[in-house]
Amino acid sequence: MHYFNRTIAITACLIAITAGTIQFAAAADQDAPALSNSFKAPSKPADLPFFLIVDNRVTYSWMPKGVDPGMFSARPDGSINGTTPKSVYSFTHFDAWQYGTNFLTFSMLKSGHNDAASPCVAPGVTITGAVADCAGATEFFGLLRSTFGLNEIFDTKAFSLGPLRNISLEVGAFGETTNTFLAPADRQFVAGLQFAFDLPYKGFFNVAPLAYKEFNHIAFTQCGLFGPGVPGVSCQADGNIEFKTTWAIETNWYMDLGFLPENMQFFSISGRASWIGPKGDSNGLPALSGVGRFSTASKTEFNSEPIRLTFDAGKAFMGPKHAHAVDLWVAYSYWQNVHGLDHNATPGVCTVAASGQSTKSCTQSTVYTGITVKF
Repeated sequence: MHYFNRTIAITACLIAITAGTIQFAAAADQDAPALSNSFKAPSKPADLPFFLIVDNRVTYSWMPKGVDPGMFSARPDGSINGTTPKSVYSFTHFDAWQYGTNFLTFSMLKSGHNDAASPCVAPGVTITGAVADCAGATEFFGLLRSTFGLNEIFDTKAFSLGPLRNISLEVGAFGETTNTFLAPADRQFVAGLQFAFDLPYKGFFNVAPLAYKEFNHIAFTQCGLFGPGVPGVSCQADGNIEFKTTWAIETNWYMDLGFLPENMQFFSISGRASWIGPKGDSNGLPALSGVGRFSTASKTEFNSEPIRLTFDAGKAFMGPKHAHAVDLWVAYSYWQNVHGLDHNATPGVCTVAASGQSTKSCTQSTVYTGITVKF
């Protein structure tokens, strides 16, 4: 029963992790096949189904101050507006089986006009400099995370000690595209370990050190856009970029507010944070990168939702059997050096090339809210 309670808690936190513009990543684990062949897996009890739990949910969330690097406009008073409202529509799937868990989410994000779709390269302006009122961009992304518990694989408790509940192998992937002129085609892969710790009130804290690998596409680096260029030096032959393998750390946590009176135990708190290390030049063209504010070198990316407060409306209005059937929540999101872009440099994107003034589009800070329905 303890396992099922924790799995449900993990489900709730993972939904909190991905109901928004969250972008994690990593590289494939080449040692996993060898490890999986080095032992005999324990047999699964005949009376248990293959999936111990399956949980599917849909979420709508509203983010009033989202960002998209390089998308900004000037207000009449000369100040810069680097934010845009975003509507986020998400589907999440979580399952647990004998040896681990799988989490999958698909999201669509619809931006306001300050995050302009192609052919605009900035709000109200096309690549030719012509005036155009382009629609807000639409982004699609999918994220996968799978864990394989070492306690379950080896049928042991050797990987549990004190508050440490388990150590798992973790692998994952991420893919994203947006209909902006940039035409990103982001593909990320992660692999590493996850350390799972217990918290009070059926809570947990997970931390995963990972290897990270990213591939992408940037239309502005395409050879031929601003002249023939020299492939690999002043432009990319086809706009595709392979970044250096780097490190990443992902954390997430969840806890019911079990200290509240019984007639008020409808609330929980959760959060998550990730760090992705520098992955080389942001354009894949280090020969063109300057120094100081003219640098295009990538920086450590920090993406977090430090706190989310969830109200279990299903349990509150329909009883314990309908726990988390409907969740209402409010959260705070903070994302610095979005996509690894240096928020103090990267001219023309994170800063105004002529003056060095911040475009306020490479750091996201916003409160947002949403509703999640389980089916």
